Amino acid sequence: MNRRKFLTYVGCGCGSVLLHSCTSAPITDRKQLKLIPEAKLNAQAAQVYEKIKEKEKMSDDTKTLNEIREIGKKMEESISEYFYRAKLDDPTANFDWEYILIDKKVRNAWCMPGGKIAFYTGMLDVTKNTNGLAAVMGHEVAHAVAKHSVERASRGALLNTGARIIDIASGGVLSDINRTTGMNTVGMLAQLGIMNPFNRKQESEADYLGMIFSSLSGYDIRETVKIWERMKEFNKGKEPPQFMSTHPSSDTRIKQLNEWMNEVIIDYPPIKIT
Repeated sequence: MNRRKFLTYVGCGCGSVLLHSCTSAPITDRKQLKLIPEAKLNAQAAQVYEKIKEKEKMSDDTKTLNEIREIGKKMEESISEYFYRAKLDDPTANFDWEYILIDKKVRNAWCMPGGKIAFYTGMLDVTKNTNGLAAVMGHEVAHAVAKHSVERASRGALLNTGARIIDIASGGVLSDINRTTGMNTVGMLAQLGIMNPFNRKQESEADYLGMIFSSLSGYDIRETVKIWERMKEFNKGKEPPQFMSTHPSSDTRIKQLNEWMNEVIIDYPPIKIT
C-alpha cells in the first residue's frame, strides 16, 4: 500500500472514531473528545489511590479530615441533586468517593477520576477556613465531574497517533530531527502549543464549575478569590510564564473568578435537600 492510500484510510478511520467520541462537558457544554473508557481510568485511579495511602503518611488531624469529609459529602449530594432536578445524567453516578489528608507541607489537593480525593496539610495554610476548604474541594471535584482526565488521556493518545502518521508521511523526517537534536521535538511543541493551553482551559473550567459546586453546597464562594490572592503571595516570583504552564496565572484566575462571581451566586444558589 502506498503512503497516500495509507493516510487516506487512517484519516477516514480517525474521522469516524472522532465523530462518535465527541461529548460535552457538564454545565459549560464545552465540546470534549473522549476516546478512553472512563471505567478504565476510574479503576486505574482506585489502584493508584490505594498505593498512595500505603506510601504517604496520613495526617492524625482527625478534626480537619472530618471537616473535609463533611464538605465532600455535602458537595456529593448537591451535585447529584442539581443534575437530578435539571433532568440530566449525573456525571458522578459511578463515583466511589473517598477522602484522605496527607501529612506533607505541600500546597496541593487533587481529585482522581471516580472521586478519589486528597488534601495535603500544607494546603491548609492557604484555605484557612471552611469556605476555603470548600472552594478547593469544588475545584478538584470539578476536574472529575468534567472528566478532564479522560479528556487528557484521549487527547494524548490522539497526539501520539498523529505524530506517528506525520512521521510516516514525511518519510521519517520527524524521527531524524529527534535523533539529531536529542529531543522529543514533536512532544515539546505539542506540549507548549496544544496540551498546555488545553490544560489551562480545563483549569479555568474547573475554577468556574468549582465555584458552582461550592455555591450549590451552601458555601461562601467569595473566599475563592481570597484563596488565589493568598496563593499568589505564596508563589510570589516563582510562577512560570503562563504560556509554559498548565495552569492560568494567579492574576488571570483572580480576574476570571471576580467576573463569574455574581452570575454564580444568582444562577446557582444553595440547594436544599430534604
